Amino acid sequence: MRLIIVWVILRKELTETLRDRRTLMRLLLIPVLLYPLFAIAVSKLQSSDAEARADKASHVAVWGELPAALKTKLEASGKLQLLPWEGAPASVKSAVEAGSITPAVPPPEVPLDEKTLEKGSKTKIALDWTEPENPVLDAARALIEKRAVDAVLVPWPGLVASLDRGAEGPISIYFDSVRADSSLARERLGDSLDRARKDLLLERETTRGLPRGFTRAVSILPRNVAPPSRRIGQILGSMMPMMLIMMSLLGGFLPAVDLTAGEKERGTMQTLLCAPLRPIEIITGKFLAVFAISLLTALANVVSMSFTLGRILPGEGPVSPSIYVLTFALLIPVSFLFSALFLALAVFARDFKDGQNVLMPVYLPITLLTGLTALPGIELDAWTAFAPILNIALLIKALFLGEARADLVLLALGSSALYAALALLLAARVFEREHVLLGGKDTIKALFGLSRRSGGEPSAAFSITAFGTVFVLFFYGSLLLERFGPVTSLLLTQYGFFLAPAAGIVVLFGFSSRETLALRLPSPRGALAAIVLGLSAWAVAIGLLLRLVPVPESIARGLGDLLLLGGKPFILVFLVFAVTPAICEELLFRGLLFSGLRKLGPAAAVVISALLFGLAHASVYRLLPTAFLGGVIGLTRLRTRSILPGMIIHALNNGLALALLYYSPPWAGDLLARGTLPWGLTLGGCAVFAVGLALLPRKQAEAITPAGRATAP
Repeated sequence: MRLIIVWVILRKELTETLRDRRTLMRLLLIPVLLYPLFAIAVSKLQSSDAEARADKASHVAVWGELPAALKTKLEASGKLQLLPWEGAPASVKSAVEAGSITPAVPPPEVPLDEKTLEKGSKTKIALDWTEPENPVLDAARALIEKRAVDAVLVPWPGLVASLDRGAEGPISIYFDSVRADSSLARERLGDSLDRARKDLLLERETTRGLPRGFTRAVSILPRNVAPPSRRIGQILGSMMPMMLIMMSLLGGFLPAVDLTAGEKERGTMQTLLCAPLRPIEIITGKFLAVFAISLLTALANVVSMSFTLGRILPGEGPVSPSIYVLTFALLIPVSFLFSALFLALAVFARDFKDGQNVLMPVYLPITLLTGLTALPGIELDAWTAFAPILNIALLIKALFLGEARADLVLLALGSSALYAALALLLAARVFEREHVLLGGKDTIKALFGLSRRSGGEPSAAFSITAFGTVFVLFFYGSLLLERFGPVTSLLLTQYGFFLAPAAGIVVLFGFSSRETLALRLPSPRGALAAIVLGLSAWAVAIGLLLRLVPVPESIARGLGDLLLLGGKPFILVFLVFAVTPAICEELLFRGLLFSGLRKLGPAAAVVISALLFGLAHASVYRLLPTAFLGGVIGLTRLRTRSILPGMIIHALNNGLALALLYYSPPWAGDLLARGTLPWGLTLGGCAVFAVGLALLPRKQAEAITPAGRATAP
């Protein structure tokens, strides 16, 4: 082998590789910038989370009689809020007060075998001892898992008498080691009780002349209520989401590059474009191929993980097979999203190597983002449920911990589906640009269709993209406005995040406000149908649909108290919670969004706008009735060619529900307790609702002309 030749070839290849700016960015710029920025962001996140946690008082339920001296010591720090008998079941309270339940204690010291004794250790204590199941443990675990409190403190019966006579009295601290707030509460309680014990010991020793350290006074018994499955789930939930998502995305990474930039390099993209094929057919076929490969990769990883963990975990394995099935199901929207996104971005690459350079800056930050699941303070909540990819990673973590909440699952899956739809629309938009497929370039303004128009209506892609942007801004904005109170928050949300964007987009992009927002008067028959439907749709939703998905009584009563505004005049309640949403929400959902969705067909416009309307209300219990109402309003908008009937239905529906809560007629006195209407009222409401549907005009359905304008046939 001639080394000089090897050197020449090596120098040639390195020169050609490093000459490419994108290769240099991937090799040098991304690592130099990405990892420090990620480390700084994580440290800032952890420090802010720790500061917020330190400033917040721990809520502690006290089940028993706490001596006055100990109570004073616990409250002295200001970081412990003691709640006497908070959440204690009646049976547990009576049993503790009667002294029929005693604290469980670990077994005595166990002698070791002779081989271990030779090393100098004579005994061991069962440090892995777990308290046997008992009513107090079960009740404390349920209360902490519901996040009603951070910990439960149980001063057992006889504690006061034991301390008075100089004896030792037991106190149990029930906490959940998986929850950071609960562990912090346990530390605070332990520190405060330890200080109180030292003061009590010093007082005893001084009073009785005993040598220092002679007495013990208080016996503190920490009790971790987290079962072994949750403790192992905490470990798995911190590692597995990142590994699974990273490998799933890797499965779609190379196929996306090969089916776009690779085809350009091989010269087959030009051949494909010369065939009698539509761009939507090309992108659909390529997308499904990448999506299928990504899903197969995800399935292989989940199956391999399940068998591996089943092999190495002790016992029968604490992870249920259903967890693995649900984990794979959660990887579907992730694969969908990035299959479309990778295809859309890889099209801009010139060849296969360039495609890797294009996608790597997207792939690396995503993998680092999923690594946030390992941080103890990061969990699925109202803020992270809308964070792309991170929401699915945290949802997988919540599955392993067994604490996935239904409302947060709905938000995480709904937002992920919305992001996936936007990514697919982007890919379809890119594949419509033939010169991009052939290696040309395009501006962002032209690619996203941001040029100002004169008249007409938005396309389906434009409406969905605009709605997705408005929806995310609305969600986070509404969270920031919660501190202003319910009325101010709702008004700012409705006018600032629904009405203003809908009207602003129409004006900014030059769409016809009359056609896009359907600003025309309905026929008398259409107006009458809207009134009848508005007076009866609530009865169908409450009487039938809430029987399928009943609202928990606590949620229903809390919502009712909010809507009544503390006894404010009914006209004010009606204007705030009925008229305002009817105007603002309808202009966005049945105006801007609906006009674009009609390009996909009347049925798609009604169904998709109804589903998004239900999702926007961010409650799994309200999803079905709200989507039903959205479907009724969408059908009315389609038949009457006007947005005003939908506003009438919306306002009457909300107004009647408010009137029932406000005036509480005798026949609806226990409506909240039952959660549904009596069958007589339900059937009567269904009959009136059918009359309203029959009154809807049938010969005024909108038709879309090739120019995109709505006309009556």
